[in-house]
Amino acid sequence: MSDRPALSVTDLSVTFTTSHGPRPAVRNISFDVAPGEVLGLVGESGSGKSTIGLAALGLHDPARTRVTGSIRLGDRDGGGDGDELVGAPESALRRIRGARIAMVFQDALDALSPYHTIGAQIAEAYRVHHPKAGRRVARERAAAMLERVGIAAARAGDHPHHLSGGMRQRVVIAMALINEPEILIADEPTTALDARVQHQVLDLVRALRSETGTAMLLVTHDVGVVAATCHRMLVLRDGEALETGPTERLLTAATHPYTRALIGAAPTLRTPPGTRLPTVDDPKPKPRPARLRPAPAPGILAELRDLRVDYPGRRRARPHPAVRGVSLHVARGETLGLVGESGSGKSTIARVLAGLRRPTSGEVRFDGRDISRAATDARLRRELSRDVQLVFQDPYASLNPRRTVEQILTTPLRIHTDLTAAQRAKRAAQLLEQVGLSVSGLSRHPHEFSGGQRQRIGIARALAVRPRLIIADEPVSALDVSVQAQVLNLLMDLREEFDLSLLFISHDLAVVRHFCDRIAVLKEGELVEAGPRDAVFDTPSAPYTKELLAAVL
Repeated sequence: MSDRPALSVTDLSVTFTTSHGPRPAVRNISFDVAPGEVLGLVGESGSGKSTIGLAALGLHDPARTRVTGSIRLGDRDGGGDGDELVGAPESALRRIRGARIAMVFQDALDALSPYHTIGAQIAEAYRVHHPKAGRRVARERAAAMLERVGIAAARAGDHPHHLSGGMRQRVVIAMALINEPEILIADEPTTALDARVQHQVLDLVRALRSETGTAMLLVTHDVGVVAATCHRMLVLRDGEALETGPTERLLTAATHPYTRALIGAAPTLRTPPGTRLPTVDDPKPKPRPARLRPAPAPGILAELRDLRVDYPGRRRARPHPAVRGVSLHVARGETLGLVGESGSGKSTIARVLAGLRRPTSGEVRFDGRDISRAATDARLRRELSRDVQLVFQDPYASLNPRRTVEQILTTPLRIHTDLTAAQRAKRAAQLLEQVGLSVSGLSRHPHEFSGGQRQRIGIARALAVRPRLIIADEPVSALDVSVQAQVLNLLMDLREEFDLSLLFISHDLAVVRHFCDRIAVLKEGELVEAGPRDAVFDTPSAPYTKELLAAVL
């Protein structure tokens, strides 16, 4: 790596103008990134990580944002001081963005136009900075770039929705690297990806960085990604730099308590299952108390027998099988972990068990009762919804933004119970306290809470009617590691207190090992392995399970 920085940030401060006055988001941050180096910006939501990346690209609204300090792009030829990005005119920034400094965003589907083919979008990224290049040349460059990121050039005519999440992320990487920039800013590029796809994307980025010498600023809260990818890391909290240094040193001998707490909050495959996870607010949690209630009566609560679910094909195409011949069960008081990549059928099974989708064939039983017709039988669906509740991945999208928390929590009580309005209000207050929130939040709306607090509200809503089975569909995948630890600790406490059965869907194998009693592994709609947690993780029998475990960072 060269001694001359590819990117130099000095005393950077970013302040947003809000209705409540100025709000500093970044305060006096300084760091350098050498050519070919990967620097990890690590911290929780609101720490200023993405704000720094957007400031480097000049993407903040100048009418509502004040940026001071210096962000200097290294001189390409090594003979000058480079280009100052803070305060640069928009015309200069347009020439630099995508050509010398590029960005990969977290949500590839939002970053791509749904109306244009992936080949056309990559070609456009090239032509913007090479206006003299003809369309044919741009198409050829785009096809070559697709091949370079592991996608067949023949797929250049596909639209983004035709691709999997991992392939869409590869397309975004191809767009970012087609002009061979000096700096690549990757903002949570693998957060929503399965372990195996995450591993593939990170391998791809490492290989391309080695080929081109591109420096990289990796924005993430995933300590595993940092350990596998970054040369150095900079830890941020509330817009301030707390600690920086070589990744290996900080991961093993961090000096700041916050850094140690952040690293410890992420479960690994070696974390003792069922123990309380440390958090930033509670770095040394007390051992979990003994079980609060007697063990539940043995028996099967929910069961699938030879389940098949087909989705209609486009136009006159044959139906697409999403789930094929799956048989599994959830015992009373048990937590079953459902593992698999995107498109493996996990969420489809959840929707069938919740009575939201009718199976094509097979049996679906709850407490011995056939519930296969629930999706088309309103009365059966209503009865089932009292016993089976869902906790969704995105707590903001799953909560009505126009309703207060009290309205959100009392709606299922109004539908399923005979409680009076006063009794419903009292129950809502109890639910908030049970999930660790203040009753003062009852009058507030979802947007007034953090992501972790919104997920707690979603859990409280699921608990409102005292269900017997909770289906948690990726409930912590979008949360920071410390908030994830808080939510997992909460779910374990509630599971003990209410003798809950859970179907826990996740692509994070470390979380599944820590939280679940039994594991079921899906691949392309088929069940490839199922069994007790230790058996599946310690002595897996299916090659696919071994492959998933090998991909864990």
